[in-house]
Amino acid sequence: MMRLSVTAASAAIVVLLFAPQGRAADPQSNPQSSSDTYRELDLFGEVFERVRSDYVDDVTDKQLIESAIDGMLTALDPHSSYMNAKDFQDMQVQVEGQFGGLGIEVTMENGVIKVVSPIDDTPAALAGLKPGDLIVALDGEPVQGLSLNDAVQHMRGPVDSTIKLTIKRDNRDPFDVTLKRAVVKVQSVKSQLEGNDVGYIRITSFNEQTDSGLKAAMKSLSGKAGAKLVGLVLDLRNNPGGLLDQAVAVSNDFLDQGEIVSTRGRRAEDAQRYDAKAGGDISSGLPMVVLINGGSASASEIVAGALQDHHRAILLGTRSFGKGSVQTIITLPDHSAMRLTTARYYTPSGRSIQAQGIEPDITVEPAKIERISEGQIQHEADLRGALKNTDANQPAAKPAGQTPPGKPEPGAAAPTPAGDDSNSSTVDAAVIGTTDDYQLARAVDMLRGVALFGQHKPE
Repeated sequence: MMRLSVTAASAAIVVLLFAPQGRAADPQSNPQSSSDTYRELDLFGEVFERVRSDYVDDVTDKQLIESAIDGMLTALDPHSSYMNAKDFQDMQVQVEGQFGGLGIEVTMENGVIKVVSPIDDTPAALAGLKPGDLIVALDGEPVQGLSLNDAVQHMRGPVDSTIKLTIKRDNRDPFDVTLKRAVVKVQSVKSQLEGNDVGYIRITSFNEQTDSGLKAAMKSLSGKAGAKLVGLVLDLRNNPGGLLDQAVAVSNDFLDQGEIVSTRGRRAEDAQRYDAKAGGDISSGLPMVVLINGGSASASEIVAGALQDHHRAILLGTRSFGKGSVQTIITLPDHSAMRLTTARYYTPSGRSIQAQGIEPDITVEPAKIERISEGQIQHEADLRGALKNTDANQPAAKPAGQTPPGKPEPGAAAPTPAGDDSNSSTVDAAVIGTTDDYQLARAVDMLRGVALFGQHKPE
């Protein structure tokens, strides 16, 4: 059985497992001759022997080989990597939606760890970590020189044990945050009523429970509000992604027909298309607003792109992260595994959002502007070695916080705060879904306005 993942690399990695072993490479696709390949392998063997015999400290063959494999994969793109047997086992536990750790999604750039998003109600979120924070040291030891997997392993540990993270945020001096590890149970779907007439559903990640959780949340909201429900807000902000099949299922929950997403790999015959099934809209066609920001990546971008392309929802917020690639987990004979980027995905209109992101229909920044210092990662395109967008017709990505050409200025329907010249596109996790959530308030106002207009619409 093969299931695919579309998520940012993370300390709370949400991927699925048991993909079949990959096919052998097609020799016709490699311009090098066999003799050239063997010559390069001889070079590798020479380096391997020299290291094992002359390196200053003893090092095992297993260490060298695993490091070589990991180096080969991580050199391809930011999302391909090697998992030894323990890492792979940990990942299988995590994808079930429960795992130990800090509850923080991370990636690595320029030798330091960058926070993509803290997961709601986890030690990382409760300690105030924010998207865009840089983790420069773990328990006082610099992270420079560690692989992402090594850093993730260091952040894991026994429940109730503590770890000190050194954080670099904006232009402030580095500061320390001490976190207590916990069993992280990811409740990926949360819901509430805004007033008594607008439903609010937040999806924090796409794990095995997401689709069932969404259906339960929609049923609960409908039961509480009944006929008073005039609209629905689907919040995908700070959602780093997860399982492809769950993204397809969530999209199908609001669509009756048409394409949801397609994936295209190296070979034309590997292309796949996922379509909505008739009778799939669990909201019975309620007006929808989808909230996105720079922390919305991968699977959440699939959902946002599908609903936008089908004109099923209005997208509000800021430009999404721009991770348009799919990773396959390939098991290896020694019970280890490799996470390999095997395809790009495309929205129903044929857009590749790789290194571009999805532009909202209405741009609204958070009320509390958080400036990210120049040089700090904001989107997929900023990651070293990120896959290029191969769509020649794709417009160049613009900085977050600007209204896309041809789209209405946000001032009329959803005014942005004064002084909106920030490049930040994330929002404090503690604000999301509260009365201080400016973007949510604008979405609710919009839905109520649509309902009011419908009531007074001339015959």
